[in-house]
Amino acid sequence: MAERVVIIGSGPAGWASAIYAARASLEPLVFEGAVTAENQQKGTLPLGQLNLTTEVENYPGFPAGNLAAYLDDSIIENKRKYMATHSGEGVSGPELMELMRQQATNFGTRVVTDDVVDVDMSTHPFKLKTLGGDEYEALSLIIATGARANYLGLESEDRFKNHGVSACAVCDGALPRFRGVPLVVVGGGDSAMEEATYLSKFASTVYIVHRRDAFRASKIMAQRALDNPKIEVKWNSAIDEVLGTDEAGVTGVRIRSTQDAEKTEELTVGGYFAAIGHTPNTDFLKGQLELNEKGYVKWTTLSRTFTSVDGVFAAGDVADDYYRQAITAAGTGCMAALDAERWLAAKGFD
Repeated sequence: MAERVVIIGSGPAGWASAIYAARASLEPLVFEGAVTAENQQKGTLPLGQLNLTTEVENYPGFPAGNLAAYLDDSIIENKRKYMATHSGEGVSGPELMELMRQQATNFGTRVVTDDVVDVDMSTHPFKLKTLGGDEYEALSLIIATGARANYLGLESEDRFKNHGVSACAVCDGALPRFRGVPLVVVGGGDSAMEEATYLSKFASTVYIVHRRDAFRASKIMAQRALDNPKIEVKWNSAIDEVLGTDEAGVTGVRIRSTQDAEKTEELTVGGYFAAIGHTPNTDFLKGQLELNEKGYVKWTTLSRTFTSVDGVFAAGDVADDYYRQAITAAGTGCMAALDAERWLAAKGFD
């Protein structure tokens, strides 16, 4: 028997979709992803990118305060014991994601810890196949697989993720560890200019490290960064290594000239921000949904989560290449669930 709603993905968009679909008695099935070495390397393990984040200060409803007692009471013991003790500032990424997951399952959401590796949208019900070889059918689909941040791939970069290495200035830039200290941004496009300009509100100095002698960014964005007295550009340079200690996290970076490999320089910084783009997790779709010019799933109807295939909806960062925030992902997750519910009713599947 075909599932009424299948949700692929387990970030804020996926769980918000599940909460609303479950409350509508649609008995959603969520594929939260497989726990594999490949997914760990790509940063696509269950619970999404937010599960790799430490403090979350900007999600409404979680002001500074100790959530430990509530978490102890609401999260099952064999999961709670692996979660760090709450710091008292907002909520941590893993805490927020576990709470969302628990809320969804409380309403009856069923969860499969596996990847969907193949979807056939040419027939209805849609056919799905998992990494483990299981097959499912779905009357409606919500794609909420998110997008992963691109990094340079340095071992030292990976070592200090969430300890001074970030890929989201808006998410992390206002945290205490980044205030009043020098920071470095890697990249040369509009994203790098936006990140550097935003970080200049908090940092003492922002270094932009760029491989070439001119930015790829639009002229207006580039000029805005160049005119900012707190931003200093390191032209024709590449990150050689992120420096730091286990106790302090990031303490600096070593950059190397792209014109003279023997020339290096060490910058003392308290944070490192990669701004070299994101990659939406759409490979498993195999071209069956229309994508925009950046490779994100295209919403085809204004103010709706409809995609190019009737009965398939998209939510969160897999379709949003602009905001990429937990709250906007959750918002579109809600929208997708409501869109799916109404679509099913219109088709007589309620």
